[in-house]
Formats: sequence, structure tokens, C-alpha cells
Amino acid sequence: MAIIGGGVIGLAAACATANRGHTTCLIERHPRNGLEASTHNSGVIHAGIYYPTDSLKARMCVEGRDRLYLFCHKNEIPYRKCGKLIVSTSTKETERLEALTAQGRANGVDDLEVVEARFVKQREPYVTASAAIWSPSTGIVEAEALIRSLVQLAIKKEVALLLGTRVKHGSTKSQGIRLETTQEEILARTVINAGGLYADEISQSLGGETFTVHPVRGDYAELTPSARHLVNALVYPLPEQTGQGLGVHLTRTTWDSVMLGPTARHQTSKSDYESNREPLKTFYEATQQMLPALKPDQLRAGGSGIRARGAPANRVFSDFRIRRDHSIKRLIHAVGIDSPGLTASLAIAERLADLVNETLA
Repeated sequence: MAIIGGGVIGLAAACATANRGHTTCLIERHPRNGLEASTHNSGVIHAGIYYPTDSLKARMCVEGRDRLYLFCHKNEIPYRKCGKLIVSTSTKETERLEALTAQGRANGVDDLEVVEARFVKQREPYVTASAAIWSPSTGIVEAEALIRSLVQLAIKKEVALLLGTRVKHGSTKSQGIRLETTQEEILARTVINAGGLYADEISQSLGGETFTVHPVRGDYAELTPSARHLVNALVYPLPEQTGQGLGVHLTRTTWDSVMLGPTARHQTSKSDYESNREPLKTFYEATQQMLPALKPDQLRAGGSGIRARGAPANRVFSDFRIRRDHSIKRLIHAVGIDSPGLTASLAIAERLADLVNETLA
């Protein structure tokens, strides 16, 4: 079988399918794995709070979170189960705080606690909040180290890693799907489309169903080294009511830098990480109420990432799509895997491996 796309989803799926006894090749257009959304994100291990109950995001996040913590521990991947505060800076937001807590508990996140300002000050002395949600099962992982570990595991399981290789088009045969790549032709009994931002183009090139992946750019800023003491772990505002993001949040990484972001802006380009970057003033204004001790000159530009959203801007919620193609039975899609895709990656991989088994049964 073949998997197109060598990010965290493709790599995890390759390991899962190889573990089920399937001869597996992984096709990645870049010279290395995980160079796009897999490593251009906050690296947060989400608890599973935000998503509609019974959605794939809710179920895959809770299962994936537990799998990811075990995987990181077993493979000595840098991570911290540091917990997260979702803060309210106004008593007017109390109802939203309580509603979000109820949503998380309905999703199976059973360790959430609504805490008072005193609790926040004990954990984050420089953060101002009238109240907050404390999520002890939220954490942080070094995404690059996770990718390296998955690559090593894939090699150990004899997955053929075809790097620097693009799929030009494919055709359906009685035995499977014939893929014509820039290097060779491959006949695969089953194909998993884990192409991220390019999953729509991959489906079209294989003769599969038509859909659109919507690129959403997120920019980051960083605290200068002299200001890193202002944040100990993870501090989030209440999520944006538009549904387009979780708001500009504060993230202390495993290497002890502090990131602010991401912002969220729909764009047409799938490769433009730099034009029209958000000014530092945007990040300062977004976090000033939470972190009043922060000064404008304590910010510097950070990285950026583009997430593959499965729905346009006017749709509040966009769920994962993990299923077989409507017209090509042997083609399986993993589409719209934006946040919490990193957290859910190992759970998504097992679901994809289940679909492979069902397809080949």
C-alpha cells in the first residue's frame, strides 16, 4: 500500500499499517519529512475541550492525547504535561467559561476545574484573570523530535520512504491504484491521501472526489529572553467566537522559549508563509489584558504556519474527514487535519489502518 504525504499523519499511518503486516511505502514531495504543518505549529498536546461532542476531532483528540503521551515517554521525546489555563479577564465571560468546561467534560475530559484568580496567580504570577479553566492533561511536545522518532520507527518497520518524490497522477486498476510519480510507477492495493494542504489536488490527480482544502495562515511572535520569566507554561484566552481559532495564546516550549500566537487568516496561497505578516502590535494588543506586565519592546517576530482547514471561513466548525473516497474504494482520505491534528495523529493513524484492513478484507 502507498501513503501520499510524509507529515505526522502520513508517518504515523505508515507505522500503523506496517504494524498490521502491510508492505507500505510513504511518498513525500520534500527532501525530509514533516516540513510543513507538522512542525509549523504550537506543539500543544490538547486535552480535547473545544470540539463538538461526538465529532471526530473530539474523539480522536482524547484518544490521541493519551497515545501521544505514552509514545513520547517510551521514545524519550521531549514533552511536558504542564497543564493549561484558559483565562477569563472579565466577569462578563463567566458563562462562556462554564459552557466551555461543560463542553470539555461532555467530550470525556474529566479533569477540568474552574479556578479562581488566586489559583492562576500561584501558577502564573504575571497573568491577570478573574477566573480560569485549569486543564492538567494539556501539555507540550517537541514536534521535530516526534517526527524524527516516527521516521526511525517507520524505517524499523521497513516502510519504504520515497523522499523528494511527487505523485503526478494515478489510475484505477483491477488490482489497485497505479501511481505515476516523478521517480517511478507504483501499483498499490490501497492509497491513503495524507497530503495536508494539497490533499484536494492529490484526490483530483487520482480521479477521486472533488473537495477544497482552505489554507489558513497563522503567524507567531516570541518573547525576548529577558521576558520569558513572565510565562511558566500554557495560557490561553477564551476561544474566538468566530470558530476560526483558539485565540492568540502563550506557549512555553520544551526548549524554554515563549511563543505568542497563532493568528488566523484565510489566504489562497498554500506556500506563502511571509507576506503581510502580522505586526508585533497585534500580538501585544491581543495579550495585554492577560499579561499586563509585558512591554512592546519585549516581543520579536516568530515563525508562521499554514493549516489545512476542511471548510471555508464562513463555517464555524470544520471536522476531520477520515474515510474512503466516494467513487474509488481503494482510496482513503485524511483531509482537513488541522488542530488538534498533532495531538490526534496516533489515533488517526489507527483509524486509517482500520480502513485499510476493511478495504482489503
